[in-house]
Amino acid sequence: MEIKEIQNLIKFVAKSGASEVKLEMDDIKITIKTGSDADVTYVSQAAPMQQQMAPVQAAPAAPAAPQTAAPAAPATPAASDDKYITVKSPIIGTFYRKASPEKPAFVEVGDSVKEGDTLCIIEAMKLFNEIESEVSGTIVKVLIDDSSPVEFDQPLFLVDPS
Repeated sequence: MEIKEIQNLIKFVAKSGASEVKLEMDDIKITIKTGSDADVTYVSQAAPMQQQMAPVQAAPAAPAAPQTAAPAAPATPAASDDKYITVKSPIIGTFYRKASPEKPAFVEVGDSVKEGDTLCIIEAMKLFNEIESEVSGTIVKVLIDDSSPVEFDQPLFLVDPS
């Protein structure tokens, strides 16, 4: 994870109003706590031969009522979901099912999609990124509510490839 990605994560957490966010990946652990005069982020990497990064200071966020982060998706899908392909978020941002409030959703449960079809939009730092399907199949389940924050690699859709 590069420093620019960490800085973007800090900005996103500050905007979301979450009081604490912990992110653990294979070789890195990040904890972001807000609610004090300044946001403090501690980053530690577990991979050998890499330096541990010093605390990163971010601009203070506007005081807001502390909120808890949205509950994460279940870590292990049900056994019946094993035959489905999970479409995951490639970036951190805000998930939108439609291009604008008055337009229909890109996909609904039961819709057939093919490779390259737009499934949703994820807004990251005022940029709207169209997320395209990497597989052909039928949408079985939408795992995220519209206008919800999403994390990197968070499951968004279940697709039945058959």
